[in-house]
Amino acid sequence: MRYERDIFIAGVGSSVPATRRVRDAVAEGRIDERTARQMRMDSVAVSASEPGPVLAATAGRRAMAHAGLGPADIDLLLHATVHYQGHDLWPPASYIQREVPCGDGPALEVRQMSNGGMAALDLAAGYLLGGDSRSAALLTAGDRFGEPAFDRWRSDPGTLYGDAGAALVLSRRAGFARLLSLATVADSELEGMHRGDDPFGAAPFALHPVVDMERHKRAYVGAAGMSFTVARVSAGQRTALKRALAEADVTLDRIDRFVLPNLGWRRLDAAFFQPFGIPEERTVFDWGRTVGHLGAADQFAALAHLAATGALRPGEHVLLAGIGAGFTWSCAVVRVLDTPAVPPTAPVAPPESPAVSCGPAAPPVSTHVEGQEK
Repeated sequence: MRYERDIFIAGVGSSVPATRRVRDAVAEGRIDERTARQMRMDSVAVSASEPGPVLAATAGRRAMAHAGLGPADIDLLLHATVHYQGHDLWPPASYIQREVPCGDGPALEVRQMSNGGMAALDLAAGYLLGGDSRSAALLTAGDRFGEPAFDRWRSDPGTLYGDAGAALVLSRRAGFARLLSLATVADSELEGMHRGDDPFGAAPFALHPVVDMERHKRAYVGAAGMSFTVARVSAGQRTALKRALAEADVTLDRIDRFVLPNLGWRRLDAAFFQPFGIPEERTVFDWGRTVGHLGAADQFAALAHLAATGALRPGEHVLLAGIGAGFTWSCAVVRVLDTPAVPPTAPVAPPESPAVSCGPAAPPVSTHVEGQEK
């Protein structure tokens, strides 16, 4: 979709735990040296105790402070997830809405696996533009890929999983970047790649105590064929990227920075570097290789990293790309309007009461307002 009306990224935040070195995992026999070498990963973020929703709530408070918004400014909260959120039959989005806090609008979970953050961005933009009274949305993502159900080193060979929370505030009023376009493409013919030939289970992990994505992939490819699988995956990614560029009226060579999923190097090379000629140095791989694949939080956390390091410059175009089981692919093009302030990293305490916390919590990060653009 091409966004003819102004919609901005007003704030970002992240909560990334301490990292663990990949070479230590190799020494412990958690991952073989050849696989580790092919991925070119240095470390992954590992949460000692904080679950995904807690990490996401921390990131949400930081993003709200970065945007200079209070609870009454938020009309929608979307929380993207991949793995177990810590409780059964429980809505983590409602917990985050209370913990941040951020208003009394809808608080919903988006479960589109690793593309969940980008899917939430797509949905939130449409929601905000669907009503004149709607002002801003808080998007969060958070996961802890904890054992025994998930082995961050082996459950998905070729990708190492890190724990984190990340958040983004989308606004119709002001922000440091403007959303130009966002395209999402789905191909449900590929959903079986993460189901395999297993029957449906009666409870979580009833069939297999540890997630094994490679097992499901082998079963699917064995039935569908490698050529069919590769062609469909490649077509979905190419369609999403080309559509987002066309709708933004931007060519690939005008993209200054690429925010790609934090996959292992071989997967990035096969999916992005080689097919599209994307230079590695214009991506966030140098950072991604230090934290791992953060599930649905990759793109929001990367934007927080770029803002924190002063890497976003006015006039630059940034392409965000996501891919998730199902399959869905999303690509968005944003134009940086102002160099954003550094997002907070120290704890941001939730307001004692929404009644005394509805005004701006910090100076706005941008002087751009609706209808004004460089």
